[in-house]
Amino acid sequence: MTPKAIVTDIEGTTSSIAFVHTVLFPYSRTRLARFVEANAAQLDDVLAQVRETAGQPGLDLAGVIDQLLEWHDADRKVAPLKTLQGLIWAEGYARGTLIGHVYPDAIAGLTRWHAQGIPLYVYSSGSIAAQKLLFGHSAAGDLTGLFAGYFDTAVGAKRDGASYSEIARRIAQDPDDILFLSDIDEELAAAREAGLRVMLLARDGVPEDTGYPCATSFDTILAEGIAA
Repeated sequence: MTPKAIVTDIEGTTSSIAFVHTVLFPYSRTRLARFVEANAAQLDDVLAQVRETAGQPGLDLAGVIDQLLEWHDADRKVAPLKTLQGLIWAEGYARGTLIGHVYPDAIAGLTRWHAQGIPLYVYSSGSIAAQKLLFGHSAAGDLTGLFAGYFDTAVGAKRDGASYSEIARRIAQDPDDILFLSDIDEELAAAREAGLRVMLLARDGVPEDTGYPCATSFDTILAEGIAA
């Protein structure tokens, strides 16, 4: 049965994990301190969020930068860091230094489903702004028009079933009419707990012990004779 909506993860699903960890993260890490110093006056709200989140209201600018770098190195999913990463990446994309990686089969699958009238959504731990930058500046051009909406961890943690129930509520679809795509078993378990249909993206080959429907690319998902 064709789903009435498809929700997709990014890292390892539509896009390479390596792109995020070997391109995007190093790009923002090397520029973060300089960016904050150069734009501190315009970043008052973000810097206040850093102090609040760290529980250290008296942090000076150097201390704020040190805290941000610590979070960056630990890949912490905290709002002020994600905001700053998005701003830094936006500059890189605008200059053409960064080009978003999206697998060709993902582009083909998303384009096919969009043409069939299936609403498509993104759910990623990266901020919505970062999601739009990646898809908006891909090697294949601006892909943001394929999507009906975007979700990040503001809707809830990706390994919490309540997050997927909330997404279903927001897009006004019954959970069993939604197909969720991810490369992470724990995310699929949470989505299945909420009643969504799920598909594991196993780009390196199908694992022997998977308990989920599995595909190695978007080419076989919802293709003729392939059950979702």
